[in-house]
Amino acid sequence: MLLIPMLVSLASAQPRAADSRPVILAFGDSLTSGYGVPKGLGYPEQLQKKLDAGGYSYRVVNMGLPGDTTATARARMTRAISLTPVIVILELGGNDSSSGLRPAQTQSNLEAMIQLFRKAGAVVVLAQVDSELSKVFTELARKYMLASIPSFLDGVEDNRKLTIADGLHPNAEGYAVVINTVMNAIGPLLKK
Repeated sequence: MLLIPMLVSLASAQPRAADSRPVILAFGDSLTSGYGVPKGLGYPEQLQKKLDAGGYSYRVVNMGLPGDTTATARARMTRAISLTPVIVILELGGNDSSSGLRPAQTQSNLEAMIQLFRKAGAVVVLAQVDSELSKVFTELARKYMLASIPSFLDGVEDNRKLTIADGLHPNAEGYAVVINTVMNAIGPLLKK
């Protein structure tokens, strides 16, 4: 009778194998973190499920932080790069103007992040959420020849059925729409 609990204890003490799949890094603010939806229903988690179902062997890592700006995100770059992502979905800028950052500062911060991610070997996909910054995003996408998502919330923005009560952040169904937008952008970059 003592043997069974001992075996269970030994099995649970075994270290889990490290996930060696290439990393897709979702790096952004509350839209990336899944603010307002239950754990597992944000876009990075739903993207992981879609990739798995499609036979793609990638591990999606969620590094979304509510309230993050391009300035504060730069402080998280060392940790982000240490994950050695092969693809980075860079979704930032939506909180910049309300935090007092001018478009030129947003551009400078995004450019620095793009350069660091690319130097580390990642392909950067630039995701725009603030239409007032479209010139910044267009210039950066052109300059660095980046895949881009011109409207991260396409089909979700201003649709009360697809957002939580604040009318800004997607609900689970809204993130399902976002996933289609993201997959359209990263699809050509994926390998089976």
